[in-house]
Amino acid sequence: MEGGAYGAGKAGGAFDPYTLVRQPHTILRVVSWVFSIVVFGSIVNEGYLNSPSESKEFCIYNRNPNACGYGVTVGVLAFLTCLLYLALDVYFPQISSVKDRKKAVLSDIGVSAFWAFLWFVGFCYLANQWQVSKDSLLNEGTDAARAAIAFSFFSIFTWAGQAVLAFQRYQIGADSALFSQDYMDPSQDSSMPYAPYVEPSTGPDTAGMGGTYQQPASAFEPEPQGYQSQGY
Repeated sequence: MEGGAYGAGKAGGAFDPYTLVRQPHTILRVVSWVFSIVVFGSIVNEGYLNSPSESKEFCIYNRNPNACGYGVTVGVLAFLTCLLYLALDVYFPQISSVKDRKKAVLSDIGVSAFWAFLWFVGFCYLANQWQVSKDSLLNEGTDAARAAIAFSFFSIFTWAGQAVLAFQRYQIGADSALFSQDYMDPSQDSSMPYAPYVEPSTGPDTAGMGGTYQQPASAFEPEPQGYQSQGY
C-alpha cells in the first residue's frame, strides 16, 4: 500500500513507471480501458446491419438505435475517463497539497462508482434488447453483439473495484498524520538529520539583573600606561 497522505509518496519525487504499473488501481484502469474499447468497437464495427430489402442500416439490438447509441456513448466516454485518471495517477505523486490529494481521491471514488452504475445499466439494457431481438438468430454481427454485452458486464466489476480501492486509499489517508496540515515546522520534524536549536538556559538570576548579558573577564589584564623602570 502506498505511503504518505492519501496514497501519495514523497511529493516532488522522481516518476517511477515500474511502481505505477504495479499499483492495483492502475491495473484496473488499464483493464477498464481495454474493455471500453471492446464494447464500443464491437458495436461500431458490427452492431449496425443492412438487410437486402432495406437500404438503411439498423441496430442489431432489436433494431433499437438507442441501444447501440448507449453502448457506443458509454464506451467512448469510459475510454476517455480511463485516460484522464491514468494521467492523474502519473501526476499524483507530484501533488504536494493534502487538500488536492484528498479531492483527487474523492473524485476517483465518485467517478468510479458512477461508471460502475452506468455499465450495470448498459449491461441490462443491451442484454434485454438482444434477448427480444429477432435478429439475434442471424450469423452476422452476433459475436460482436454478445461481446459488447459480456464486456459491459465485466466493466461493472472493474469500475467497482476502482471505487473500492480509492475508498481504501481515502481511509488510509484519513488516518495519516499528514492530513492535519500541509506544512510542518521543521523544528518539530523528527526525521531531520540535525537536532532543532534550543536556546540554552542561563540558570537562576541570583544578581537580579534579569538575565542580562555580562562580558566575561579577559584572560589578559591591560598593561599600565606610561613608562616604568625595570630593575636589573
